[in-house]
Amino acid sequence: MSITATTLLAAAIVTTPMSLDHYLALSGPAPTAHIAYGAAPSQFAELFAPAGPGPHPVAAIIHGGCWTKQFGGIVQMRNMAGALAAQGVAVWNIEYRRYDEDGGGYPGMYQDVATAMDRLRTLAPQYQLDLARVVLVGHSAGGHLAQWAGSRARLPTSSPLYVADPLPVPVVISLGGLADLRNEAKLIQTSCDRSTEQLAGLPSATRPDVYADTSPAELLPAGVRTVLIHGELDTIAPPRAGEDYARRARAAGDAADVVLLPGASHYDEVSSTSAAWHIVGAEIRKALGMPAN
Repeated sequence: MSITATTLLAAAIVTTPMSLDHYLALSGPAPTAHIAYGAAPSQFAELFAPAGPGPHPVAAIIHGGCWTKQFGGIVQMRNMAGALAAQGVAVWNIEYRRYDEDGGGYPGMYQDVATAMDRLRTLAPQYQLDLARVVLVGHSAGGHLAQWAGSRARLPTSSPLYVADPLPVPVVISLGGLADLRNEAKLIQTSCDRSTEQLAGLPSATRPDVYADTSPAELLPAGVRTVLIHGELDTIAPPRAGEDYARRARAAGDAADVVLLPGASHYDEVSSTSAAWHIVGAEIRKALGMPAN
């Protein structure tokens, strides 16, 4: 390990893990623009544009909160968005209809994320966005949605979620993600009190396998590099979940790396004020072809 890498690791050790209350208190600067992509109250995203001329690399970020409106979300992600924008990264902070909102769950929640991602194409000229340098970053439930959005090219044409030309994303960074809906159903139930039908819909004669178009693990190989980042003390999405997903992705032929945040909880993963940000921010910049620090 180089001196730089050793110094980075030492600086990244979390000594006081963040709690849920600390997470809910996170905030950040106001966005440059609030952009609706649909008529529902939750169908919008926030754009954080960096200072200076573009084209700017783009981080599309998707909040977690157990797929419910009860645990915050987009406001807390402004903390990360502000830090990235200050480093020259344009940030697209996506809101979406969760399972307990009208039109949310399946298929609306997934269609919202897809629509928001593809909206970047129309925004790129105005905000000088470099869509050749895009990374998708999702936390917890948002990790599932980010990994799903990065895999959309693999969706079956019979799915209501299918679109012919989704915006390609070469790297997805999952922060404490819960992405394998089939094999991690028990963990999702325990951690989030969510059932399969709330996230993936009910099986039917025309759709017998509800995971085939909702679980990223069923869409492998996606041709996407996945970085699975977990706090060492994360009990909601423990490091074991990331290791299991990475093994499955590699076996399918995709690139997948697991990164451990020493001493960190599930909530340090998204805080730019946590020591863990030394690692998380470096991984985001690396995915965009920027210097690590």
